[in-house]
Amino acid sequence: MSFNQLAALIVLVAVVGVLIHGRIRAEIAALTAAASLMVLGVVRPSEVQGAFASPAIIALACLFVIAYAIELSGLLGLLIRQATKLCGRLGSAGLWLVLVLCGGASAFLNNTPIVVLAAPVVKDVATSLRLSPKRFLIPLSYITIMGGTCTLIGTSTNLLVNDMARNAGQPVFGVFEITPVGLIVAATGGIYLFLIGGRLLTHSDRSARPAPYEPDVQTGDGMLGDIGLFAVDKPLNPRKAMLSLGVFLAVVLAAAVGITSIAAAAFGGAVLLILLKVISPEEAYAGLRPEVLLLIAGMVVVGLAIELTGLAAAGTALLIDFIRPFGPLAALAILYGVTLFATEFLSNAAVAVLVTPVAVALAESLGVAPRPFLIAVMMAASAAFATPFGYQTNVLVFQLGEYRYMDFVRVGVPLNVITWVAGVVAIPIFFPF
Repeated sequence: MSFNQLAALIVLVAVVGVLIHGRIRAEIAALTAAASLMVLGVVRPSEVQGAFASPAIIALACLFVIAYAIELSGLLGLLIRQATKLCGRLGSAGLWLVLVLCGGASAFLNNTPIVVLAAPVVKDVATSLRLSPKRFLIPLSYITIMGGTCTLIGTSTNLLVNDMARNAGQPVFGVFEITPVGLIVAATGGIYLFLIGGRLLTHSDRSARPAPYEPDVQTGDGMLGDIGLFAVDKPLNPRKAMLSLGVFLAVVLAAAVGITSIAAAAFGGAVLLILLKVISPEEAYAGLRPEVLLLIAGMVVVGLAIELTGLAAAGTALLIDFIRPFGPLAALAILYGVTLFATEFLSNAAVAVLVTPVAVALAESLGVAPRPFLIAVMMAASAAFATPFGYQTNVLVFQLGEYRYMDFVRVGVPLNVITWVAGVVAIPIFFPF
């Protein structure tokens, strides 16, 4: 083993250990790992610069700005309040409809502000209807997570996998290319939550109380502090609401029909909103969410080091030797399961960076198309259902709903298994090997 390989392996093990331990902010751990690799000469400064200027980072940053403009306009809060008010008249069925609408919104907007705004309203409506809020808050988090997997721009994980695949020589994904698979996985998971998951939560021990909530808990998608940093609920400004929504729709349309890349479209849209004074430069900076962007950039550098030193190829070769006799479908199922398990303990960005090159190499070694394996990574890397700290929205409802840790295990583990099966069945239908 060469010095570069040994150094990259030590840094990888260290950053994974720190992320699992959870006492240091995820983005700080990732940036420290990236800096260590550069100082040791494993990666060059130009390669680090390329990671921080990748299309995924640009697209995600600009989409954060556009989504924040929609929040500041008061449109998101208004829609959630009106939908909840209307559906509250329908009883529990109305609340489930609200959850579905929130999941649909998460296919295009970051799900954290959606849950921050919707969760207290859902809790109040459920209480007024004499229904247990516990039955709806965990499903709200899970449904918005699954909603995010339905489009390329629905979650940072999908954009990152798309960028990593492009670096590996694969064609980029369209905005709605993964939608058929995402909808099937989300619908399957939603039906489980409606028929079984919600009832499991209703029958949980209501007298129990969760461990004291600390606002600096480590989550799989970064550090979650004051929830006020993630969403705002202001009075509706019709001009700003229409302009921000119009720009957002134009960005999605431009990327969907192939006029330009999602990064270019989002960049243009964000700048236009500033020029139109829909959002001020200071507000745009506030909406960037640097903790997520820096985490992704740092982990991209770690993944690049693993690839450049040959560690990824060596690890993939061992995996391939084990999987090859079982065929591509079994390989897809195993890759999905490994990604699913890893994302419960690591950040979504870390999992995407580490597993995406393996997915491409695995497909090529089996002589099949990499597309199905890349989509499996997209679906599984966001499926953090089994713990309250696997995703930011889980942390939010964990506090608000006064859940126990085991509530997430009881409902989330079966959801992991069900969506795993649904994904493995659906992916080859739309993306044959």
